[in-house]
Parts: sequence; C-alpha cells; structure tokens
Amino acid sequence: MAIYRGPGGSGDATNDASIAAVTALTVRAEEAADAAGLSATAAAGSAGTATTEAAAAAQAVIDAADASRLTAGTTTTGNPGTSASVVITGDAGEQVVAFTIPRGDVGATGATGAQGIQGIQGIQGETGDTGPQGIQGETGDTGAQGIQGIQGIQGIQGETGATGPQGEQGIQGIQGIQGETGATGGGVNVGGTTGQVLTKASATDYDTEWTTIDALPDQTGNSGKYLTTDGTDASWAVVNVTPALDDLSDVTITTPSSGEGIVYNGSAWVNGTVGGNTTTSGLYEMANIISTNYTIGTGNNAISAGPITVASGASVTVPSGSRWAVV
Repeated sequence: MAIYRGPGGSGDATNDASIAAVTALTVRAEEAADAAGLSATAAAGSAGTATTEAAAAAQAVIDAADASRLTAGTTTTGNPGTSASVVITGDAGEQVVAFTIPRGDVGATGATGAQGIQGIQGIQGETGDTGPQGIQGETGDTGAQGIQGIQGIQGIQGETGATGPQGEQGIQGIQGIQGETGATGGGVNVGGTTGQVLTKASATDYDTEWTTIDALPDQTGNSGKYLTTDGTDASWAVVNVTPALDDLSDVTITTPSSGEGIVYNGSAWVNGTVGGNTTTSGLYEMANIISTNYTIGTGNNAISAGPITVASGASVTVPSGSRWAVV
C-alpha cells in the first residue's frame, strides 16, 4: 500500500495525522472485504461498505495532498559569497516558498572578441547646447565666385525718400509744332492820346475806353509839402507842424493878455476874460453818478444837485479848506 508523506517527514504532525486516518480507513476496508467472503449476502453488503470506505480513504489522500501544497514565491539574487536559503511562510495549504540564490563571483575578463558588423544608423539625437565661441581663425583664401542665385521675391514698397537736389539744366528740347491760331481777342481800343489810360466803361467784357487822369503838379522844389486842391486845380502846400490858435479858421486871437482864455462869443472863438459858469438856458445839467475819481482843485469849492451817487471804486477828494455841497 502506497502512503503519501508530506515534506515535513515523520516529524510533520499534520501530515502524520492525515496518514493515520488513511491507514485506519484502509484497514477497515480490508476487514470488510474479508468479511465479505463469509457469505454471498454478507459479501454484497460488505462490498458496498468497502467501496464507501475506499472512497473516503481516497478523499483523505487528496485532503492530505492539499494540506501539503506549496506555492513558489519570489526568487532573490544574493551577494557573492553568501549562502543560498529557502523560506516557507503561511499556513498549511497556503504556504509560499521564497528562494535566495547568491550571485557568482565576477570572472576574469575574457579575450576581446572579433569586430562586429556595423550597426544600423541610430536616430538623430537632440541638438546639444551651443559651445563657447572659438577663437577667430585665420582668414582663408577667397573662394571661387559662386553661381548666380535665383531671383528673390519682390520686397514690400519702401517709404518715399527725401527729394534729391535739383539736377542740372537739361539741353533745350526741339521746337514744338506750330499750334492752331486762336480766336481773335478783344484787344486794346484804338485811339487815345499821350498820358491817357484804358479803363472799363461797363461790366461787359472788353468794354473799355481811354480816360485822361489829372496829372500831379510839378514836384521840383516841393519836398515836404502836401497836395491840396481848390476844387479845380491841385497844388502843393506847406504843412504847419506848430500851428497857432488863430491859424484855426473859427478862432480869432486879438492882443491876448495874461489870465485870458478862449470863449465863444456866439459866432467865433475869441480871447477874453473867463468869468464864472453861466448859461443862457437857465439850467445846468450834471450826471447823478460819479463813476471816476475826482479831486476838487485846491482853494476851490464844488456844488452838486442831489441826490448823487459815488460808484463803487470811484472817489471824490476834497482838499483841506475846500467844500463840496450837495443841494
């Protein structure tokens, strides 16, 4: 009879208990088979019992196998020179095995192998940072003239430049052809005499006539004089830069004396004694608002018909010893 033993050996209590149960069931099956030989009827009953016991024994074997099943876990590479190890963790039936296998020592460097074939071109790497500017190399020889490049596209119109200086006078152009004769114009009236001028006779086009203009008197020896006329003839007259009073046409001065003034005698201005204020109309009128500053003369008095108002900003000054009466 084959008996399954777990990895724990005879010291594995769990596996030994399973084996004991299988063994007991097997013995009972064998005894039942022996009893089956006693009689056909008993044999038939015992055969059924033996079959049941055998099935139970087989299930016990399966259960024992499940209880001893292990699951492979991680495999770790250990450092060179260390020992290999196996660690089992977990409960029966769910145990996990972890292996640690040491790495071997580095062997000696082998001989250089033969040159391999050229590998395919790798992809273009990214452009690295620009290195520092190198020193200026010597100028090389001028290369040969390159071929003419193709015409570039037309650039945009630039701004109009400043006007250039005046160019030199060009040569005289050839004479143009004779134009057609134009219509006859109004022209200048025939006739006239020396000294006359042409003037417009009306607003109609070309309606003109010759006109005589009065000539100026002879200017010789008349420097500084002004031109005057008596209504018929023009003449030169001397400008009186310092006229006297009696040079005026309506002023007559006769033997003036100190203290006299100019008074009107009803027909002309004459010199005479200036008296008090008088009027032949019987009334003196005056403004009832004084809007400018006024100062009464020293030693004089003044009188105003009231009411009278001195405007804002204006003033009346009455000297000491003088009076201003408002009646």
